[in-house]
Amino acid sequence: MIENIYVTKRDGRREPLDLEKVHRVVTWAAEGLNDVSVSLVELRSQVQFTEGMKTSDIHELLIKSAADLISEQNPDYQYLAARLAVFHLRKKAYGGFEPPHLYEHVTKLVNLGKYDKELLEKFSKEDFEVMNDFLVHSRDLDFSYAGVKQLEGKYLVQDRVTKQIYESAQFLYVLIAASLFADYPKETRLDYIRRFYDAASTFKISLPTPIMAGVRTPTRQFSSCVLIECDDSLDSINATSSAIVKYVSQRAGIGINAGRIRAIGSKIRGGEAYHTGVIPFYKLFQAAVKSCSQGGVRGGAATVFYPLWHREARELLVLKNNRGVEDNRVRQLDYGVQINGYLYNRLRTKDGVISLFSPSEVPGLYDAFFEDQEEFARLYEQYEKDTSIPRVTVPAVDLFSSLMQERASTGRIYIHNVDNTNTHSAFNSKKAPIRQSNLCLEITLPTKPLNSIYDEEGEIALCTLSAFNLGALENLDELEELADLVVRALDSLIDYQNYPIKAAEISTLRRRSLGIGVINYAYYLAKNGVKYSDGSAKDLTHRTFEAIQYYCLKASNRLAKEKGACEYFGDTTYAQGLLPIDHYNKNIDKVHPGDLVYNWEELRTDIARWGLRNSTLTSLMPSETSSQISNATNGIEPPRGFVTIKQSKDGILRQVVPEIDKYRNSYELLWTWPDNRGYLELVGIMQKFVDQSISTNTNYDPAKFPGNKVPMQQLLKDLLLCHKLGIKTLYYHNTNDGASDRTDDDCVGGACKI
Repeated sequence: MIENIYVTKRDGRREPLDLEKVHRVVTWAAEGLNDVSVSLVELRSQVQFTEGMKTSDIHELLIKSAADLISEQNPDYQYLAARLAVFHLRKKAYGGFEPPHLYEHVTKLVNLGKYDKELLEKFSKEDFEVMNDFLVHSRDLDFSYAGVKQLEGKYLVQDRVTKQIYESAQFLYVLIAASLFADYPKETRLDYIRRFYDAASTFKISLPTPIMAGVRTPTRQFSSCVLIECDDSLDSINATSSAIVKYVSQRAGIGINAGRIRAIGSKIRGGEAYHTGVIPFYKLFQAAVKSCSQGGVRGGAATVFYPLWHREARELLVLKNNRGVEDNRVRQLDYGVQINGYLYNRLRTKDGVISLFSPSEVPGLYDAFFEDQEEFARLYEQYEKDTSIPRVTVPAVDLFSSLMQERASTGRIYIHNVDNTNTHSAFNSKKAPIRQSNLCLEITLPTKPLNSIYDEEGEIALCTLSAFNLGALENLDELEELADLVVRALDSLIDYQNYPIKAAEISTLRRRSLGIGVINYAYYLAKNGVKYSDGSAKDLTHRTFEAIQYYCLKASNRLAKEKGACEYFGDTTYAQGLLPIDHYNKNIDKVHPGDLVYNWEELRTDIARWGLRNSTLTSLMPSETSSQISNATNGIEPPRGFVTIKQSKDGILRQVVPEIDKYRNSYELLWTWPDNRGYLELVGIMQKFVDQSISTNTNYDPAKFPGNKVPMQQLLKDLLLCHKLGIKTLYYHNTNDGASDRTDDDCVGGACKI
């Protein structure tokens, strides 16, 4: 009989199993939830109770029993499981359900070396009394099960060897706020801390993994995205490799621009030797990326960028595929292939060809590729006519088809449209050209190669991320206060964090670039009764992203008035009096000629007077992990199913779309789309306002095509459409493999995913 077995308490004592106590805990967790059965959870767990079992193991069985019942028909089991998990987590952290007083908690963890000692140096006991009073620990019960597991697995301060947890969610949120606003004037900082805490803990704003896991601890590197450019020299290649190791070890995702490295067979020292090509150096970068596990939070990951016209392009395009041998494959990196309108025109031209050059043998061509599209075309044609320059000539359709075949088969060959990036940019392309993106293809910032790890003339670009939860907004006017809080917090983070490499510190402090995005867009559309594919979401999308960019710029302008504009403000197009609404790709007006509703001219005047504190404000990133924390849909992406099964290092997690009972018929699931056009047009509308880039996915269901195969013509058609709509970057290529409710939570460990 189950009633007669003995169990082992957390302190080691043995006592008879108390089923009534088990019943009380599960009943408490089920309070106020719909269509959940306390008895069913108990029965499913009790069949696994054994003599001598630890009470902690019994609690974990209850959690698993509830989690296994999460379904489209019974979504509230995700909250029952979450509450049981929170109860369990607090018992592990505090020895009981009630958290300690904030001051006692901080003092203890500072003494243990888990929290930053400056918390006690910058705040008095009375300050902690005030913060403790506005803590709402009951908000822990608003998490879904997937959110609690992500908190426990990635964010909460813990000993990753012993698995000891030291805190719960509300302490995390308030201490992030306290750390970021610690240096604000004492008469205002507690108010900022309270408002930021409220916004974060009620999921109105979403914070990235480096901030959630690191702010409040002695570790002080929180930029999600790191962009490193490599020059065509051994010194620069070695410096790039060293920089990768430094930043991978501190939770960052890496973008590597390796486009300058000369091709195989090119002359070295005037012909004294010939070059071994880029693949050996990509292997070096791969080893650097995989050298660190990022403290157990995630594995290292990087995307390497190169131009489509590089002489080794045909060999580089196949680096990820499973054919070939290790000598000619570098599979643990992702790749960003760089294209411009001139090369697309070669594809459009019947019998068009593309000449592939080594950058070292065509002076000025590589720089013009980013800085001046007319000059690129002139130089390219000049070099094509010069028969003394080695080149490989390939039919354009063959090269582009190879590109799209590899993108389709691996899913992780990305696209960077360099002309869209530099003509619709926050930066003057002559002063600060954009020559690469980041791991997840949403960051577009200037970089300069390092000649050594100590080189202060080089420029490593960092971007600090956050996101608005569109589904939590009551109206767009809320964005004004939220934007002010987020811009202030992230701007403070730039000064608060440490920089392992001087070139990154110098450029970050001078540019102060932010990337604020969104989560829960699919839920937002469903709530408003509009869809991705039929054009009905265009007006809402235009109004929403206009508001986001407007309020973020307004917040940065206000901060510039208080603290001064960023030092390199003069490199921006904003300093020229230009706003995103002035230089976007006008082809999008044919898709949706949306009217502007905010007072952009007044803002333009204010920016001309005071400048901006931050050279960029917005980018739309993937948000798989933080979406789980907020029980939201991922970034701007549609859900694959009403219940998504998330595969993570914590196991299988089921997440139900928000308010499924209310909006089931309003959601548009991914594989119900007829094609990519509707989604891509919405991305083009967003890009009109976003001053960096957007992680844009393309999605294909082979079952919708003859022979269950997506035609190459369709892939190329979508690629050309993206360029035409002004889209800067393409991220994943997703193919429906029948497991439509599964997603990978890992992004190959990509830290850029918030």
